[in-house]
Amino acid sequence: MLTDAECKNATCPPDKKRARLACSGGLYLEISPAGSKRWFWKYRKDGKEGRMALGSYPDVGPKKAREEMTAAKLMKSGGRDPVMVRKIEKLKAITPAGDTFKATALEWYEQKLDSWSSHYAIREKRNLEKDLFPFFASRRIGDIEAIELLAVIRRVEERGALDVAHRVLTTAGQVWRYAVATARAKRDVTPDIRGALKPHRGKHFAAITEPVKLGGLIRAIRGYQGGPIVRAALQLAPILFQRPGELRGMAWAEINLDTALWTIPAMRMKRGKDGKENGDPHLVPLPTQAVEILRKLHPLTGHGVLVFHGERSHNRPISDGTLRAALLTMGFGPDVQSVHGLRATARTLLAEELNVEPLVIEAQLAHAVKDANGRAYNRTQYLKHRVTMMQQWADYLDKLAIGADVIQFKAA
Repeated sequence: MLTDAECKNATCPPDKKRARLACSGGLYLEISPAGSKRWFWKYRKDGKEGRMALGSYPDVGPKKAREEMTAAKLMKSGGRDPVMVRKIEKLKAITPAGDTFKATALEWYEQKLDSWSSHYAIREKRNLEKDLFPFFASRRIGDIEAIELLAVIRRVEERGALDVAHRVLTTAGQVWRYAVATARAKRDVTPDIRGALKPHRGKHFAAITEPVKLGGLIRAIRGYQGGPIVRAALQLAPILFQRPGELRGMAWAEINLDTALWTIPAMRMKRGKDGKENGDPHLVPLPTQAVEILRKLHPLTGHGVLVFHGERSHNRPISDGTLRAALLTMGFGPDVQSVHGLRATARTLLAEELNVEPLVIEAQLAHAVKDANGRAYNRTQYLKHRVTMMQQWADYLDKLAIGADVIQFKAA
């Protein structure tokens, strides 16, 4: 067993890389040619030899080194790797300060922000600030129990916002998992309460999928007596079946009437942040009917930026509420046909009535492709097919509007 004097006088011969003085139980002092002295404990784990640094002499003397070795041995006998435990403790020590729910959540939010679209970022921030921070902001996240979180989520349910309740729980789950990863919490408590929430069944956008009824809708739209801008938007909505926001935000710079093509910039599409910033634009072939509608509208709004500008400001498009209200005045309320539901109308009838290849339809809807090619799929590869499909669809709507090629059989 080494004494303090032996440690003090120990040297490394000049012809050696290091010298080792054994103490006891696998403990030894290692001396370098430069004179530095460090304590190590040699042990075996899973049949392999390892060693654990216990500090430098003289800061750690022989007695203190033996105490550190004894503590490490007790840890090992309890089934824990002392070296790994020390690494974890060091990682915990460098974790950014703040283990409250708010500090953890804001750190997680900043870590993820660059990968989110602005819409998603706003929604996540709202979930935190409106429904979670008021109750947990100053609490240590590791101390919050599942039953407490359930009580907070149920307050959201009591507002009748079942879909929001599930989204808030999802947000909380991401924060908790980040807390576990950064050693602020031992486990994610959110799975414990997921089954206790009221089920939320998302409602589909109302959509007419029967040819005869769709013909009635098209006739009603063509007979709409409102303003020319809203009338043109209504007429184009079923023909082009793009998302309402994409249609309403249509800009003249995106339209080429000579080539009959509408190019929607990636930034205006429903995509993640990377897709908006680096993705390809979405191309929408314009059938002759759509080109005619736009040519008639051009003298009215073509001097400005937007195709469908609002009445109060030419710098802002008509609202989604404007189109909904127009449908309602024609007798097509939100439970019968929504503007967004026109996408489902087209998807259904293109497949069932016109026998169009589903991948071509999905490409026109700007949906992510789920085939073997995955994200490598190029949306423009079906452009020729889509040109044909869009003209076929517009012609089909014309036939429905005049009642041609559609037979309504009476029930027996």
